[in-house]
Amino acid sequence: MTSPQHPSRPSVLVIGAGFAGLGVATQLKTAGYDDVTILERSDDIGGVWRDNVYPDAACDVPSSLYSWSWAPNPDWGRRYAKQPDILAYIHREADRLDLRRHVVTGAEVVAADWTGSQWKVRTADGRSFSADVLVPAVGQLSNPVVPDVPGEFAGPSFHSAEWPDIDLRGKRVAVVGTGASAIQFVPGIVDDVAAMTVFQRSAAYVVPKTDRAYTALHHRAFRALPATQGFGRSLTWHVTELFNRSFINPNLITRALKLAWRAQMHRAVRDPELRRKLEPDYTFGCKRVLFSNDWYPALARPHVDVTTERVVGLEEQGVRTADGVLHEVDVVIWGTGFAATDFLAGVEVTGVDGVRLAEEWVNGAHAHLGITVPGFPNLFVMYGPNTNLGGSSIIGMLEAQGGYVVQAVEALAAGAPPLSVRRDVATAWDKEMQSRLVDSVWASCANWYTTATGRVTTNWPGLVQEYKDRTARFDANDFEQPQPTR
Repeated sequence: MTSPQHPSRPSVLVIGAGFAGLGVATQLKTAGYDDVTILERSDDIGGVWRDNVYPDAACDVPSSLYSWSWAPNPDWGRRYAKQPDILAYIHREADRLDLRRHVVTGAEVVAADWTGSQWKVRTADGRSFSADVLVPAVGQLSNPVVPDVPGEFAGPSFHSAEWPDIDLRGKRVAVVGTGASAIQFVPGIVDDVAAMTVFQRSAAYVVPKTDRAYTALHHRAFRALPATQGFGRSLTWHVTELFNRSFINPNLITRALKLAWRAQMHRAVRDPELRRKLEPDYTFGCKRVLFSNDWYPALARPHVDVTTERVVGLEEQGVRTADGVLHEVDVVIWGTGFAATDFLAGVEVTGVDGVRLAEEWVNGAHAHLGITVPGFPNLFVMYGPNTNLGGSSIIGMLEAQGGYVVQAVEALAAGAPPLSVRRDVATAWDKEMQSRLVDSVWASCANWYTTATGRVTTNWPGLVQEYKDRTARFDANDFEQPQPTR
């Protein structure tokens, strides 16, 4: 409910305590809005960086940019930080900014209903919470997907995002999937396992990663002269904006990265048959471009086999492929990604007139600015539809969204009625997004950016700077008071 100490200050419920949820909470608190509650389904904060603990988990954006603008970190261990360092950074900043007192852990949200004046949220254990504003911040990569493969395997089997405490030394391991997680954990375990079979549905473009460990000299410079780290952040920002532009209009960056990919693969993989398997059959950039220096050398090891045969079943002894071969293994690891296009999966959100968000999104998720949806007042989605990036740091997008949410809360604090984005405004935005995306590189092949109908619901079709500019000012004229029709 609205804070009794500050009747004009709206209360806010945030779902998720990862970078998005903690970031928007920080921006709200900085603006003077302290009545913020963060509901986290797990037992601690951190989001994907809490969950993904597989060997060699790391970020593929340089640390200087993959961090909050208000919290530079002079102590990063590497240019591309690994999972323990990123999680430690999140914890340290949460403590410094006094965010933990706002977090309710073990609170898995299953339903959110608009009552006409507030949002009422229910958790899996039966608790309920109410607030004036609801900010889902669950991300696009939080729900792991394991394919529905018939049969049952007798040994350990798990998704990479749910990595258990397991000893793989001397084991025969099956890895299903060759995406962003697999290119990290495969090199991370390849020296431990006795044999590995990698089941590849689609080859990836894997380009060199310009990584390095930071030295004590780096750390001294970053502390004594913060501008040195600021320069690195600025330079990375401009380079990644060029990378973003390459997905819109292929340019010299596209050609350079493709040349780097080919040179790296040919240098590491001598076997022409394996090279053939690792050659993507789609336009560069259609699927996520990956960064690694170890992927191709790992696949070229003598005890590693790559098969492009489709997985059709599980049996007690292993994995059966479409060619009839049973690949006998001791462990199966699913590196099969996340339900990225199933926004807010597992949460039944009900707006004006009892309309469910799933009904509004039946033909694909959409939201004005990727944030607000017609008929769902005072609902502001972080990392929503069409706000993902092919390149650059998602934190820049999240900070822009957080700033927009703060402005919306300020409008409510100033006496505005509940804010429901006008349908014509949201429709115009969606038409623009889809018109810009229909001929984009992401629409040229099957990938996790698109729905089954081919609609691109995840990615932003422009530069981060454009998105920042377009979310910089909250326009009250885009909104109307909710009008029940039933």
